[in-house]
Amino acid sequence: MSYFCKNVIFFILVQAIAITLLIDSSSCEFNKGHHDDINKLSPWLITWHLHVVNGLSNGRILLVQCKSKDDDLGIHNLTADTEFTWKFKPNFYRGTLFWCYMAHSNFHAAFDAFRENDDFFQECNYGDCIWTAKDDGIYLRNGKFDKLTYGWEQGRLW
Repeated sequence: MSYFCKNVIFFILVQAIAITLLIDSSSCEFNKGHHDDINKLSPWLITWHLHVVNGLSNGRILLVQCKSKDDDLGIHNLTADTEFTWKFKPNFYRGTLFWCYMAHSNFHAAFDAFRENDDFFQECNYGDCIWTAKDDGIYLRNGKFDKLTYGWEQGRLW
């Protein structure tokens, strides 16, 4: 069989699988996130949105620095009830990881804001990771609720 014929058969097969997945997912309950069910099968194909929100009381300013292996997103001073956001597509061939450092008053926290694993994809509703800094720690929005994920440590790293 020629190379061209193999490629045509492969293309038809991929299209048939995609149509089957779309038909199967159309009978599923509507996904409440802004991504449909098919993205749960391919989280590397969607655009991810990460949010860091200052939910601290008494108008305290939150210092935030987030970065990956390839990108430093800079230092941001967030006033109360504001957020810093960015979006990206994960690198399919090597693991995408974003980590953040946050500090306020005499407290700090450092954590992975995005990592490639199925549990994390689900916690972020397959597309939106919303991290909120509150007085008692860092929360990750899980559906309708914020889940305390990291506590503050005493002192500042820098």
